[in-house]
Amino acid sequence: MLAKGGKNFYGIPIGILMNESSFPRVPGEMGNAWTWDFPVRYRVVKGARFEKVVDGGLPEEELLQPYIEAAKELEAEGVRAITTNCGFVALYQEKIKEHISIPIFASSLLQIPLVYKLLPKGQIVGVMTVDSSKLTPQHFACAGAADIPKVVYGMQDEEEFTHFMREDRQEVDTEKCRQDHIRVAARMIQEHPEVGAIVLECTNMPPWSKDVQEVTGRPVFDICTLTNYVASAFLKKDTFGYM
Repeated sequence: MLAKGGKNFYGIPIGILMNESSFPRVPGEMGNAWTWDFPVRYRVVKGARFEKVVDGGLPEEELLQPYIEAAKELEAEGVRAITTNCGFVALYQEKIKEHISIPIFASSLLQIPLVYKLLPKGQIVGVMTVDSSKLTPQHFACAGAADIPKVVYGMQDEEEFTHFMREDRQEVDTEKCRQDHIRVAARMIQEHPEVGAIVLECTNMPPWSKDVQEVTGRPVFDICTLTNYVASAFLKKDTFGYM
């Protein structure tokens, strides 16, 4: 084999564009490197704070160019695909893609069309989000999910989860977050038993995906599901065994 050079380091399949924050990121959350079974490369997007990305509607005049530049930097460093740590960045999926030459999957919401295709007739997709009052039809349209039958449930009225991010708290009560997820997921299924699978919009939700799965009995798709799926396309291994 002839190995080719040209970069400072190698072997990192996924680059992650991070919002600017300092709240704790527990294992299972994409901002904690222990979450991954493969190397990842992080890049903080300056100015991409919760109040702009979620509450402020991701203003293009302020944030689009920083996202593009950060994505280009990750590509130049050698990552094979790029994601982000906020599902609301679905708004930039097509815009960032125009400026790089590697795959980007900007949001967990991109999974919705596939998940719906998997479901039996009569079932719909349930979406859990950090704040349902801020997640607009445009977010779904940019993820290719505008016409997918779905219900959306937000975490904004619960005790802990949304608030520790919105306020950029330096401490988070993980048990309260777990209970927040259980309550919202259980309410979704009670009110909409036709939900056949759940997609978690927020990239901070995966530490509690298992709790959502257990309380609902439904398959749960989060940003880690999607990231592992994309990474696997670059990490094929030799087969072995016997006949």
